[in-house]
Amino acid sequence: MAHRMIYFTLGLFLLICCYSDRVMAGDSDPLQDFCVADEESKVLVNGFVCKDPMQVSADDFFFRGLGQAGNTDNDVGSNVTMANVKQIPGLNTLGISLVRIDYAVGGINPPHTHPRATEVLVLLEGQLLVGFIDTNNKFFSKTLEKGDVFVFPKALVHFQQNVGHENAVAISALSSQLPGVQTIANSLFAADPPLPYSVLAKAFRITQEVVDYIQKKFA
Repeated sequence: MAHRMIYFTLGLFLLICCYSDRVMAGDSDPLQDFCVADEESKVLVNGFVCKDPMQVSADDFFFRGLGQAGNTDNDVGSNVTMANVKQIPGLNTLGISLVRIDYAVGGINPPHTHPRATEVLVLLEGQLLVGFIDTNNKFFSKTLEKGDVFVFPKALVHFQQNVGHENAVAISALSSQLPGVQTIANSLFAADPPLPYSVLAKAFRITQEVVDYIQKKFA
């Protein structure tokens, strides 16, 4: 009987640990119906302070911004329109957000990460090459057609490229109200202040002259 109790207790402990890890992996769960972000508050918390419920309106849960194509006339040929807690205050504490991504022919959403979110992308129009790299440097990739869905695990480096003959459009859901984004090339070559030449040159096995050339591209 004592052994059974030990095994039961150990199993319960492991179950609680696994469940707690899953719960703590994303944004905190809400403790009330809603907590509309009060961006005017000077109080600093992990997230946003709740607006007075008496001051909340339907507009706090509304955003009219994903129906228009973004401007893809830029160096990478893509445009990301965000719908997170910054655009929809009512998303505060709800642990979800959306983006619309427009791609010109040949355009890319460059290699980047979302440090606080898993991403689920659905392709609405066009054809995309998508992929991510895991922490063992294994590359996972698929070519998506209209209606296809692909998952980018939390914090892993990933990208999309329009490989079709027409503009492409995708919508992504992310498991955070404010998932964050860190574009790899920009982070390394456009940091402020700049990373030391010696670090970049050694990491990429290139000369300092090449580092200088690349950094000027991001100036």
